[in-house]
Amino acid sequence: MDADAAKEDEPGALNEVISLHYDALGYYNAGHTRRGQLLGNLALMLHTRFKRRGSDKDLDQAIALQTEMLALCPVGHTDRSVSLNNLANQLSSRFHHRSNGEDLDEAIALYREALALCPVGHTDRSMSLNNLAIQLFFRFYHRGNGEDLDQAIALQREALALRPVGHTDRSMALSNLANHLSSRFDHRGNGEDLDQAIALYREALALCPVGHTGRSMSLNNLAIQLFFRFYHRGNGGDLDQAIALQREALVLRPVGHTDRSMALNNLAIQLSSRFDHRGNGEDLDEAIALHREALALCPVGHTDRSVSLNNLAGQLSSRFDHRGNGEDLDQAIALQREALVLCPVGHTGRSMSLDNLAAQISSRFCHQGNCEDLDEAIALHREALALRPVGHTDRSMSLNNLAIQLSSRFDHRGNSEDLDEAITLHKEALALRPVGHTDRSMSLNNLANQYSSRFRHRGHGEDLDEAIALQREALALHPVGHTGRSMSLDNLAIQLSSRFRHRGNGEDLDEAIVLQREALALRPVGHTDRSMALNNLANHLSSRFDHRGNGEDLDESRESLLCALTLLTQHDPRQLTVHRSIAKVYLLFHRSELDGTGAGLSTDSLDAFMHHLKAATNIVSAGLLSRLRASLLWVRHARQHSHGTQLEAYATSMQLLDAYMSATASVSSRHNAMKEFPSTLAVDAASCALRSGDMGRAVELLEQGRTIIWTQMARLRKPFDGLQTCGDHAATMKKFTDLSSLLGKPPPSHPEGTPRVDVEAEATRHRRLVEDWNGTVEEIRKIEGFSRFLLPPLFSDLQDAARDGPIIMLIASKSSCDAIIIPHKQPPTSIQLPTDIQKLVKLVNTFQEAVDKETGDQRALKEALKKLWDKVVGPVVENLGGLVRLGSRIWWCPTSVFSFLPLHAAGEYRERGNFLSQLYISSYTPSLTALIKARASCDRPTSMPFVAIGQNCPPGASFTLDAVEPELELVRELLPPAPTVSFSKITSVDATKSRALCALRENTWFHLACHGTQEFDEPFKSAFLMRDQPLSLLDIAQMDLSQHHFAFLSACETAVGDFSTPDEVIHLAAGLQFAGVRSVVGTLWKVNDDTVQRLVKAFYERFCKGGTMNPKRAAQALHGAVQSLASDVNIPLAQRIVFVHIGI
Repeated sequence: MDADAAKEDEPGALNEVISLHYDALGYYNAGHTRRGQLLGNLALMLHTRFKRRGSDKDLDQAIALQTEMLALCPVGHTDRSVSLNNLANQLSSRFHHRSNGEDLDEAIALYREALALCPVGHTDRSMSLNNLAIQLFFRFYHRGNGEDLDQAIALQREALALRPVGHTDRSMALSNLANHLSSRFDHRGNGEDLDQAIALYREALALCPVGHTGRSMSLNNLAIQLFFRFYHRGNGGDLDQAIALQREALVLRPVGHTDRSMALNNLAIQLSSRFDHRGNGEDLDEAIALHREALALCPVGHTDRSVSLNNLAGQLSSRFDHRGNGEDLDQAIALQREALVLCPVGHTGRSMSLDNLAAQISSRFCHQGNCEDLDEAIALHREALALRPVGHTDRSMSLNNLAIQLSSRFDHRGNSEDLDEAITLHKEALALRPVGHTDRSMSLNNLANQYSSRFRHRGHGEDLDEAIALQREALALHPVGHTGRSMSLDNLAIQLSSRFRHRGNGEDLDEAIVLQREALALRPVGHTDRSMALNNLANHLSSRFDHRGNGEDLDESRESLLCALTLLTQHDPRQLTVHRSIAKVYLLFHRSELDGTGAGLSTDSLDAFMHHLKAATNIVSAGLLSRLRASLLWVRHARQHSHGTQLEAYATSMQLLDAYMSATASVSSRHNAMKEFPSTLAVDAASCALRSGDMGRAVELLEQGRTIIWTQMARLRKPFDGLQTCGDHAATMKKFTDLSSLLGKPPPSHPEGTPRVDVEAEATRHRRLVEDWNGTVEEIRKIEGFSRFLLPPLFSDLQDAARDGPIIMLIASKSSCDAIIIPHKQPPTSIQLPTDIQKLVKLVNTFQEAVDKETGDQRALKEALKKLWDKVVGPVVENLGGLVRLGSRIWWCPTSVFSFLPLHAAGEYRERGNFLSQLYISSYTPSLTALIKARASCDRPTSMPFVAIGQNCPPGASFTLDAVEPELELVRELLPPAPTVSFSKITSVDATKSRALCALRENTWFHLACHGTQEFDEPFKSAFLMRDQPLSLLDIAQMDLSQHHFAFLSACETAVGDFSTPDEVIHLAAGLQFAGVRSVVGTLWKVNDDTVQRLVKAFYERFCKGGTMNPKRAAQALHGAVQSLASDVNIPLAQRIVFVHIGI
């Protein structure tokens, strides 16, 4: 059997022939005439086995044998050319296997020598030209040196000339030259190269008529080039023609054809692009169906399965971006995880698979805001980078990927170490893209952007200088005529403008304007980005006006922006940016009293300023976060100028804040998001409404703008539960949450060189999302009970919260401190309190110090409680007389700093003085809506499953709560006996987190006695400490306790909120009420064992009076219990007032 036959035979036969050749080699010593031929044959067979099995040893041995053979074929030997070609081919294979550039350099040198042995006229010259050209082409891809590509093209042109019309290999020569020209187009952006490549591929196709074996490949090649031209010029005709060609190619590869899978993938990719271009969902669905068929052709064990998994995952991810169905994204991630499993440690495709999975997980982070996804994406990119050591072809790409994710984490968490590492990685990536490399300009731009970010973070001018130097070099790589020049001009102008703002050097601003004018000239009328070029130029001009006061700059700025606005379509998200820029210009007109319509019309300019800020908030396609930020700017300036739109600005801001939070995935993410916005927004809005005399509106705004996190949770849980029994409604609600999440993302920025078609596709996607979102909200409002979906509650509805007694809302803003008394049927009453927010903050601090350092005379605490009476509670009581009889119940709904004051304990603290506790029974409610919901389903309970949970010594506790066991036993003794109450108890080692959660679900009445912790930095981590793990507020918030009646929280600090977001009322007691518990007893600060024992006894004696329990009786029972301890001088005042009641 000869070598060629063995290569085509079974693997066993190849092994046998290789073994025989090794045996034969032992008989032919170095001087034998047949040794060279034997070495060559054996090298070829080892190379073949390497290609089948991937064994490095086979490839290294093949090269060693071929090198020995070459030595036996010195210059002048007839077989030298063949030996040079074979060795070069094997070195090229090793380069592709290991990415060692020295192998590629050696292969090129050998091919050059082989070409020299085929002078003009030699029969093998065309083949030798082709071989060398292909290796130079590979080196261009490896190192990015354009000279290699130019030389490869010149060689291919000569090879084509040697294969004239009629030559059997002309079609191949046409294709090779076309491929290299296409690559040079990608490298330099010269459209003539792409047009010439397409012409060559058309000629190649004409040489493969119907029935020709090469027709399907030729159809594919031409289709791909037409697709590239569409991608760069946006001509839909090219794309349609490409798809038609791919469809024909697919027909020529029927079921069973070895290349059917590739044809399915190619057609799917182009259909996906047409979807991006025109927005027809059928194209995307067909693309996914084609990828699924391709995957089915690559069953488990198939060498291309991982690639097919990756392709399908990419399209599912695109459909997620289009429709927001989280199942598509989850499936995409699952497919990528399977693809990664198929690329275990050591597999050549593992690094790419890690990158792909990281990209999908990063997308889910953007969608859901789960930091764990971002951390996992970074970990995956780190592993991918480790697999691309120094010298690897793709190392620069891997450095870039990791740097981008680290930069994203810096933006999310603000850890400067991430930003510093991102810069270090981008620097290394840039070093791997030296002058001449095709991706150098992109790397320069990426590094410049990171330096700019660090400048904004730390304010070091050196970083900004470096960013500008990098952008100058990037611009130099985009000479006149380059497709990326306008973007590069834009980037440099923006950095120069930043440096002007930092240092005030007018030359920087002048240069920025010159650059921006050139960028504008490169974006003529009809160009997708002309509006943004006009916007950027206008911003620089308005900055120069602010600097030098030349009215012509301001006039040109306004005209440019008004022109930019006319260029944008109704649904273009960039309208928001332009409206904000126009608003800034009109504010400058107002301040300078310059106006093109005549002197003295600065009020008109101020109105125009407010008009454009309002318009910015209405650009739905711009995303909720951008609109919210525009509305807050409107609020700030409307308040500053006492403008007539002030109340409207507040209402808009709170409506957008509510909508933005609805698109934020996790509870903790919502709390972190709330910290980014003014904590006093709702109370400031209410104060504004009060100043205008509209108390009802003030109450509506307070209710709309407070407890947003809890409101979101309730909205997405309880109101939707009733709809989930009907499949149609459940689908509608899911569609709403998916679309909200997608619209919540900021519009993407388009990096340098982004094809126009991609920019247009993004605009199309936004338009579809906006239309779908608006339509879905309208669908929901047609459902019974949802007519006011996403609309704030009306005062007429909120007033029902006062059904069992008046509610007092306390408002603390910078402008004034007020109380609104809300009776059930009568109009509300407003009282301006004789205090201000600074005094209230001081009073809160006084209380904290008095409670922490209370001495025997209790003077400081009494003095603080007296001040609380004089400035807050007393004025309210004076106005309650005509509304409610003495001894009745009242509810406090405090806002802002009022939330940290013990209002129920206020009094004059003197003989025969007034005390609130002697006049009324106080309860608290975090919001009116919460109280309404607590009453809504408060039917008299028929069964009373009651659990007492106690944990006296959790891990890490500094002391043991010795009174826990006796306390639970006391509760058991005081409760009505069975069958009225079904009592159970969990204590000590049994009181684990999972047991506690289970008990809370199964028992609608419960008593908790344990250590409690309040985490002010991360309030949702506030917890009851169990034996193994904390039972956190987040755990409670995620439970449905809507059938629960009562909870007694015998733990420290269970009713204290978070100082950074007081109006979110994030504490354990409020969490239980928002989760559904109707009546809750909690604590404001630390409580000692003796107080608890006595209070619990006194409370339950009253609560269970008559052998029954009623959650409505909890407030009276607590009030009576506290009063019974009032005369006991052994109980400190701070302990007597520590317990509060929340709920009905």
